[in-house]
Amino acid sequence: MNSSTAGWLNKVPEVTLAFWVIKILSTTVGETGADFLAVDAGLGAGPTTLGMLGLLAVALFTQLRTRVYTPWIYWLTVVLVSIVGTQITDVLTDKLDVSLYTSTALFSGLLALNFALWYRSERNLSIREIVTPRREWFYWTTVLCTFALGTAAGDLATEALGLGFTLGSVIFAGLIALTLIAWRLGANTVLTFWIAYILTRPFGASLGDLLTQAKTYGGLGMGATWTSAIFLCVIVLLVAMAQFSTNGRKALTQ
Repeated sequence: MNSSTAGWLNKVPEVTLAFWVIKILSTTVGETGADFLAVDAGLGAGPTTLGMLGLLAVALFTQLRTRVYTPWIYWLTVVLVSIVGTQITDVLTDKLDVSLYTSTALFSGLLALNFALWYRSERNLSIREIVTPRREWFYWTTVLCTFALGTAAGDLATEALGLGFTLGSVIFAGLIALTLIAWRLGANTVLTFWIAYILTRPFGASLGDLLTQAKTYGGLGMGATWTSAIFLCVIVLLVAMAQFSTNGRKALTQ
């Protein structure tokens, strides 16, 4: 570790139940929030994508400038990555007529390439050791790929393959549960973490569509506005609790 990175601590949170709850809520907000901005607010896909990219650039710059994990910065970046990942897939599908099969394969390839480059460079894919700028760059490019892939895979399963929102949500939840069981039985921690992390995105996307879409399309008809608002409030509450806890630990060590 050189002098430019000396003093860094791990830049991502501990993997606890709260981590997974906020992650799933964030993925759902990525789906519903993108729909709200592009459709309900009438901004359109293009302006929504550009606006969110700008906000993401600011949040990511702030995240990269910090030397320790800061809950509100980290999770704000995750939410914005979620929205941008959703918009990238939606633009490819709705504006450029790219097949969901193609986009799913494309993002799968990009994710695999990113993991390969990360491992070749660092020999370590664990999120418990994101302690250098290069590792953090690999981490965030991986996260963006998982969100884009998850959106494409979720839409592929629920729409193109005709599983529907309810069955799609159940299937992805079941796959996450099987991954947890595999981890409990001794499967590799890093591998099972990334599998679960990837699966939470299509689960969140399917859940978001289930909650927001009209009943005639197989949804519950809550709408993107209310769903996004409720989930964002829960995220803010959980992140605020994490921030207060982090601040309290810092005060005790000073």
